[in-house]
Amino acid sequence: MRLVPIEFVKPGDSLAKTIFDNDGRVLLREGVTLTENFLLRIKGLQIYSVYINDKYSDIIIEDVIKPELRQTAIKAIKDTFYSLEKYSLYSNDANFNKKKFAKEKQSYFESIGNIAKDIIDEIISKKNVMINLVAIKSMDNYTYQHSVNVAIISLVLGVQLQLNQADLYTLCMGALIHDIGKVLIPKEIILKPGPLTEEEFKIMKEHTTKGYDYLKDSLDISAPSRIVTLQHHEKVNGCGYPDNIKDKSINRFARIVAIADVYDALTSDRPYKKAMCPNNAIEYIFAHSDTQFDYKMVKAFSKAVVPFPPGTLVKLNTGDICVVTKVFPTYALRPEVKIIKSGGYYNSQEVGITISLVEKLDLVIENIEFTI
Repeated sequence: MRLVPIEFVKPGDSLAKTIFDNDGRVLLREGVTLTENFLLRIKGLQIYSVYINDKYSDIIIEDVIKPELRQTAIKAIKDTFYSLEKYSLYSNDANFNKKKFAKEKQSYFESIGNIAKDIIDEIISKKNVMINLVAIKSMDNYTYQHSVNVAIISLVLGVQLQLNQADLYTLCMGALIHDIGKVLIPKEIILKPGPLTEEEFKIMKEHTTKGYDYLKDSLDISAPSRIVTLQHHEKVNGCGYPDNIKDKSINRFARIVAIADVYDALTSDRPYKKAMCPNNAIEYIFAHSDTQFDYKMVKAFSKAVVPFPPGTLVKLNTGDICVVTKVFPTYALRPEVKIIKSGGYYNSQEVGITISLVEKLDLVIENIEFTI
């Protein structure tokens, strides 16, 4: 399977990963043959990329957690965020029942806590778990899907950093609710189909303090988990927000979530910006280590993510088009590839042969290909 922008998907292609609608119901199951009508329905949900199988990419890539658990987690985050939205709209109403809301709030966070435990159990049950799949997101559900994905990426990094199970739980809870303050930001800013103005960005930055203020009296969530909502946009050089703190003054869980947050955002399609390829996102994060991100954590992250999953079509510096057949965890940027189309250059390889880029240091992947 391989991830393909929707504009490159053709009627007759085979869907490799089930697509869910905004309520978590199955829209199209994996294995279905895509038609013009199906493609229109996918585009209607503002989904800009899908996984397909073809003659070059029939390798199955498993998600880090089961699809059912992912959908349950998305729904729990969505329900929790909606609850806060309702509170922000009606809390000053004379008929608003604060005791009832407090009970609802507690039940939502208990649900998220149980889901966090389930996600952790799945991740730590797998040996050498790595981030090898980009989650498909619709624009309407982006914030909730992003929250779950950031939690998963954070946990994989946490395992790489050898955190104990209690710390993994704290990390997961903080990651799942890190963007809860966005509910209190005007929707026209959150959903704006383009870059924010300076004034809009100033308002957007308030989601960290608004989210923390909402959570600070929630005893169901530990203080280190709550602090993630406040500090996940701080930078190790002190140029982040809201408090311009730096280095170890930033909570270590917030430093982990900061990496996961940016990686997932960079590799996600937006109405005004195409997703960045995973390898370019990794390079961006490396380029900003010791300024934006914790350098030691970035090094660990680079060992936990697969930029070219098996099935990916890539172009070498020779012009040859290849399909990735195997990934080496220690050398994630230099996988094993099979040549499927000659570049026509003097030093091009033979079509059909398999090459390990770990051994052929003169060969470099230039970019990901979507068509041949």
